Amino acid sequence: MKRVEIFAAVSIAVGVAVLALKYLAYHLTGSVALLSDAIESIVNVLTAIAALVAIRFAAQPADKDHPYGHHKAEYVSAVIEGVLIVIAALAILRAAWGAYQVPRMIEAPWLGLAVNGAATAINAIWCAILIKQGRRYRSPALAADGYHLFTDVVSSLGVIAGLLIAVYSGIQVIDPLLAALVALNILWSGWKLMKESAGGLLDEALPEESLERIRAAIAKNADGAIEAHDLRTRHAGPMTFVEFHLVVKGSMSVTEAHEICDRLERAIKAELHDAMISIHVEPDDKAKHSGIVVL
Repeated sequence: MKRVEIFAAVSIAVGVAVLALKYLAYHLTGSVALLSDAIESIVNVLTAIAALVAIRFAAQPADKDHPYGHHKAEYVSAVIEGVLIVIAALAILRAAWGAYQVPRMIEAPWLGLAVNGAATAINAIWCAILIKQGRRYRSPALAADGYHLFTDVVSSLGVIAGLLIAVYSGIQVIDPLLAALVALNILWSGWKLMKESAGGLLDEALPEESLERIRAAIAKNADGAIEAHDLRTRHAGPMTFVEFHLVVKGSMSVTEAHEICDRLERAIKAELHDAMISIHVEPDDKAKHSGIVVL
């Protein structure tokens, strides 16, 4: 099992443990705000399962029906996570409205908050690990799981702080209001997650910083060529796809042109390790006098 899959599998176990602790905190207190925290943890477990399935599917090699591989499966997983987050937020809002109409006293607040605090600490440590490893292995599903856990940590800290105020002040309405704020927070995080994942599904270009590195590598390593134009890029999970047209003298031999292309591929892969590069060689009468001028 690859390291990314191991992290995704452990994430499921961590999610189940945190869910158990948060539900215990709700059971001890009867707080709808802590219930909202527990509902969000249910989503954490489901999204961790979706991430593991997507990562395993995305790791399959290219085949006849999928010549570019299965990497986009991770983006599908991230979109599913976003949808689940939105559903959880709506469930929390419904519970918050019911508690607002019929307020109730919070029971055993200190024990409940201590249990919830322990669960939040576990989530904080694990989300930091997931985000770091998601970036390291360029796994959208792993990183998305980590960022979602981070929003859970933030909302949990808000819930704990708010419940402390509610306990000291005796204002019962604070509890459902906190639950509503948690719901709005995770609605926002779900929207951002789906938006970012849609960019990958729609073949969004690389960031300008990465494009500049590619342009510089082409300009410095295309000796013998005239120019490069129509540079296009896209991400698909850990893979980066780069393609462009390379203009050379019409009298140049195929062997010479091929040597330039090999040199360019090595230079670009030195900047982007997991890159699949396609270069279309054209004679000098196809020059556009724009794009990347060879140094």
